[in-house]
Amino acid sequence: MSENQAQVIVVGAGPTGLLLAGDLAEAGIDVAVLERRGSDLSNLSRAFGVHARTMEEFDARGLAEELLSLGGARLGGIRLFNRVTLHLAHLESRFPYLLMTPQYNVEKVLLRRALDAGAKFHYDHKVTGIDQSDGLVTVHTEQGDWTATYVVGADGVGSAVRQAVGMPFPGESVLKSIMLADVKLNEPPAESPAIQGINGAFCFVATFGDEYWRIFAWNSADQKGDDEPIDLEEIKEAARLAFGTDFGMHSPRWISRFHSDERQVPDYRDGNVFLAGDAAHCHSPAGGQGMNTGLQDAANLSWKLAAVLRGADPELLDSYNDERHPVGKLVLRSSGAMIRLAAERSRVKAAIGGLAAAAALHIKPLQEKAMGMISGVGIRYGHDHGENHLVGHRAADRDLAGGARLYEALRGGRFAVLDSTEKFEIDGVVTSAASTDPDGEALVVRPDGYIGWAGGDDPEAIRDYLTAHTGRS
Repeated sequence: MSENQAQVIVVGAGPTGLLLAGDLAEAGIDVAVLERRGSDLSNLSRAFGVHARTMEEFDARGLAEELLSLGGARLGGIRLFNRVTLHLAHLESRFPYLLMTPQYNVEKVLLRRALDAGAKFHYDHKVTGIDQSDGLVTVHTEQGDWTATYVVGADGVGSAVRQAVGMPFPGESVLKSIMLADVKLNEPPAESPAIQGINGAFCFVATFGDEYWRIFAWNSADQKGDDEPIDLEEIKEAARLAFGTDFGMHSPRWISRFHSDERQVPDYRDGNVFLAGDAAHCHSPAGGQGMNTGLQDAANLSWKLAAVLRGADPELLDSYNDERHPVGKLVLRSSGAMIRLAAERSRVKAAIGGLAAAAALHIKPLQEKAMGMISGVGIRYGHDHGENHLVGHRAADRDLAGGARLYEALRGGRFAVLDSTEKFEIDGVVTSAASTDPDGEALVVRPDGYIGWAGGDDPEAIRDYLTAHTGRS
């Protein structure tokens, strides 16, 4: 590739863009990352948790242990509506918890991996426009023009890519003057996370497993613009209203104020331009699903871009929007319901809403559904697969013959063919293995850990699926 040209340009070097760039580079795709910030990683850390499904995606890339080594608290439960706890420890996953770790730890791991894989980063590049013609995308920046076959906007809520291609971003503002901080506490709560909403305020307090705690607070009586100065005393006051104490907050390492919108583009694709993460959808931080949803967008899109660039049918890329748009819509609804209940100023309405939600969540199937949605392990793609009822479901990790695990077999962006009598080894992108379950159904597991094909052992049908979805035969 010549200078200022790549097969894929990723705009934005946040978690979503970093995972996507690392996947593509590891697949041998020439990828350039354009980032408007300088090369120093920001200390700001709005995202605070990595859910089980995202940890599984990290495991499929050999990154889970590296992330865990950076520290963080493993929360086995999430308390909702001040009345019911979702016991994440019951999840059928190698990671049955919410890992409380600052966003910059996630970025550190993903950046290291992307650089090692050969992704090229270009900082201080602000996108000013985009043109598409003859199967190529031209990205205009203040530093010059770039061209690529595909461009992915992973550049956040104010996405320059989204604006450049004219994608609408319908929705509404839900709350303004939400306050975030990482602080030390002299008198920490007895449990983490601690969540309370009352007296026109709410507050979320959770430990990172070290000396710092994440605070997420809102006070209906203290409403200011995003750019107005913020003082720790404002956060303390919100905590005192909600909990009756400020836990002795002190020594903030950072404080931020922002507003929460609920927005989603109608389609994640415009020609050869795609959106992922907050550029495609934004919602309240309730449930800690924002960064996780973006990372899972990237995991879904990366292998499809790599496959098409290797020769697979370009229509495969349409499945990105088909699969991920409904997930984004679901997260908007769930996080919106949580934030609206937490911010309800009427004690009577808050009590009624909380009791109704708690009563529903005490029903085991509904509680399991809520856990699956928030943690991500219950997400499935599509509902019309005929007899292949497993297609679109997350593939849980399992032991394979020879001592390896399924998610180890997926590393390197590989497909895994399980329990077929025929061995499939297609040019480094497919691995065949037998599970330790002697009655296992023949499956093809996609690189993102979802079942792409299921059925009786039919080598010809499996081969057809792999040819169509890998770009190799």
